[in-house]
Amino acid sequence: MARRRLAEDHMVAANKKRYPDTAMAYVMIAPIVILLGIFVIYPALQATVLSFYNWSFYQESEFVGLKNFTDVLTDPKFRASILLGLKFVAITLPVQMVGAFLFASLATAVNRRFADVLKVSIYIPTIISGVITSVIFTIIYDYSGGILNALLAKLDLSTQAWLGDPKLALVAIAAPAVWLGMGLTCLIMIAGMLDIPASFYESADVEGANWWQKTVYITIPQLKNVLLYLIITGFVASIQQFELPLIMTNGGPMSSTELPNLFIFNHFRGDPYVGYSIAAALLLFVVLGSVSALIFRVLNSEKLVD
Repeated sequence: MARRRLAEDHMVAANKKRYPDTAMAYVMIAPIVILLGIFVIYPALQATVLSFYNWSFYQESEFVGLKNFTDVLTDPKFRASILLGLKFVAITLPVQMVGAFLFASLATAVNRRFADVLKVSIYIPTIISGVITSVIFTIIYDYSGGILNALLAKLDLSTQAWLGDPKLALVAIAAPAVWLGMGLTCLIMIAGMLDIPASFYESADVEGANWWQKTVYITIPQLKNVLLYLIITGFVASIQQFELPLIMTNGGPMSSTELPNLFIFNHFRGDPYVGYSIAAALLLFVVLGSVSALIFRVLNSEKLVD
């Protein structure tokens, strides 16, 4: 019995020696876990419950089951906003990724002082408020006094109602979205490129490889995890764009810029029953999660694993 107790005491002492900081680790993560539970987990669970009710601020709620979800799924306006969001992603994400990659390649190829100037210049749009950006680009796009139309007039080209034409409004909003997201994307790419061993490129130089060959066979494969992260986060950020369409067009003209979050917001402030809006938000979450998982599965396939 004494031998068994001695063995147990020895095991406990060994575990304490092996994991000396376990208790401190729990203490350190406790505040963030508590805050996460209060401000994220509990509201998400509460929203899920409310989505099954015909809930209002002004009268007693009524359980309606899946009615809110069926109403959202059968609403052509909601489906149109999702398709519009995917179209917005298709416009903004490729331009942002390619532009950031080229800029990052330039920043890593020049001398350090010039590279610092490039990093600061590309990051400046990131710290500008989306509201301020919306106002600036609205002035640029103004039909009668905007800089863009003034430039077109000097070139003897026809002026355009950039925010008033349903065919142009979404593209007009995509430009400031790319401008805002380029900085952080570029800096993350620069960090990934700097982590690639210089010996890879030196070996390629010995073999006579040009810039394109080094990019295709060294840079892009070595950045696959960084690119995967940026594609998923860029997709989520683009389809959830809210400030730009709200301030610049309020979803118009003819709902041509009413992206999913703006559609949910407009429905929320116009409908006293919030069950529909909550159900739409949860379904949007499902769409985002599903597409993100699909992107992850495709780009993180075995073909890309070292």
